[in-house]
Amino acid sequence: MHSLSRSAIATLVLLVVNASHAGADFSGCPQFFANAKPPVVTSHATDRALCYDGFAVLHSGESKTPVFVAEKLNRESIADAHAKRTDKFFADARLRAVERASLEDYKGSGFDRGHMAPAGDMPTAQAMAQSFSLANMVPQAPEHNRGTWAKTVEMATRKYAARAVGDVYVITGPFFEPSIAKSPSIGPGHVHVPTYLFKLVYDQSKNRAWAYWQLNDNATRGSRPISYVELVKRTGIEFMPGVHPSE
Repeated sequence: MHSLSRSAIATLVLLVVNASHAGADFSGCPQFFANAKPPVVTSHATDRALCYDGFAVLHSGESKTPVFVAEKLNRESIADAHAKRTDKFFADARLRAVERASLEDYKGSGFDRGHMAPAGDMPTAQAMAQSFSLANMVPQAPEHNRGTWAKTVEMATRKYAARAVGDVYVITGPFFEPSIAKSPSIGPGHVHVPTYLFKLVYDQSKNRAWAYWQLNDNATRGSRPISYVELVKRTGIEFMPGVHPSE
């Protein structure tokens, strides 16, 4: 496990985050996945599993963005999500500098630092502050981030979780077309810009799942959700191994 330096701790505003093993080992935070089973993805040498208080990230050192970010929401967590935003973005010191985004990368890029696990989902002030890790961000078209995505995806998901009987598992991430290597990038660190963003929502008590799939563009408006099967087909990721949700 990697330890945080004093300067990193200061940058994190004295946050304490749960370190996880290198690679895609989420043994430190299985609670964020349905049946405690994380998604099955093609392994890459620069992928790193990161556990935070309110979410888990599989981070790509190639794109310098998440592969996916996982959360578990329910009535209680949504009711507790009222902490004031810190807006203090930071680079997670558990990632190698050459594999992570920096504040400089986003500066003047024309893209927002788009949360994958929203600050508005976080049940505690510390979890909310941790959500500003750049490991939880992708370069997102600003009008999409603040408008359609915030209102028709993030807010809709919170409202659903607030009404649900049990736990709702949410997995959010980017999709690069035709590939990460051929996608545009921003900043001196070459943080890649996703073509699409997705958010999978799974209501465990109803065994029901759906996914939002939206173009990362300022002109994007609301769209109809797609099925879990279709999301798996488009991304090639088995997000909930062993789970067969109804349509």
